[in-house]
Amino acid sequence: MTLAFVFPGQGAQSVGMGAELHDTFAMAREVFGEVDDALGQKLFSIMREGPEDQLTLTENAQPAIMAVSVAVSRILEKEFGVPCSTAKYIAGHSLGEYSAHAAAGTFSLADTARLLKLRGQAMQRATPLGVGAMAALIGKADLELAEKACEAGSAAGVVVIANDNNAGQIVISGMKQAVELAVEKAKELGAKGMLLNVSAPFHSPLMEPAAEEMRAALAEVAINQPVSTLVANVTARPIGGKDEIADLLVRQVTGRVRWRESVQWLATEGGVTTFAELGAGKVLTGMSKRIAPEVTSVALNGAADFEAFAASLKA
Repeated sequence: MTLAFVFPGQGAQSVGMGAELHDTFAMAREVFGEVDDALGQKLFSIMREGPEDQLTLTENAQPAIMAVSVAVSRILEKEFGVPCSTAKYIAGHSLGEYSAHAAAGTFSLADTARLLKLRGQAMQRATPLGVGAMAALIGKADLELAEKACEAGSAAGVVVIANDNNAGQIVISGMKQAVELAVEKAKELGAKGMLLNVSAPFHSPLMEPAAEEMRAALAEVAINQPVSTLVANVTARPIGGKDEIADLLVRQVTGRVRWRESVQWLATEGGVTTFAELGAGKVLTGMSKRIAPEVTSVALNGAADFEAFAASLKA
């Protein structure tokens, strides 16, 4: 078996996230406590009890999603004897790339929490509210259709492909009027399109000020060689060495999340036979099943999942 651990991105947050892990495993309590201490706020209280509008603020959602993923990773290691290094490869969707790095020891947990808090704040600061937008193109949406839609939308301003998730689900991002125009074109071409309820145009050139903030912040943290090989969002290929890590994370702020290509590379050239999603929800597991149906995909959310997964590795 060749294993890849994958880590979810924004949208995986929901009130109550991490509560079962917290109540069941001391290791989860330790992780959530460490994240609270690093941020100087009671983030776990917001995760557990809400209010929802506080949890969905990107500066809270990003470290919250990471905290659950790292809790799962550490529980697997401590309670079930499955360290992160069991996975030959790791990858994370957008902010999930930071979760992957934290699980693999690239960054300390405290540094990762602070980096993601800043990333959320910087993305929010990069464009005034209401200027940018994002939309999902679904159904008959493929890369070619999305590129034609963005070309049409660019008559009204900046609009680019932000997330190439899987065939039939592509997210575009940019200036609001340009995104709306691109959605109209996508519908003409036979796809469905809908604006997303997000606070900023992530993964677009409008995020350049946030990229610069992250460049400065990443220059200040210790970076170690990860224990597993990371496949980066912006290249859909394995990173060469730790010297590339900061630059790839900076490029990711304005660049495309090439998730479909990342999963395809892992399933073919990477030889991966099992994808295991660590963290909140099952979004990436659904995507993996659509992109690489021949590969086993499992979501590891709670104790029963961990037990079954650890047993399958010994079988």
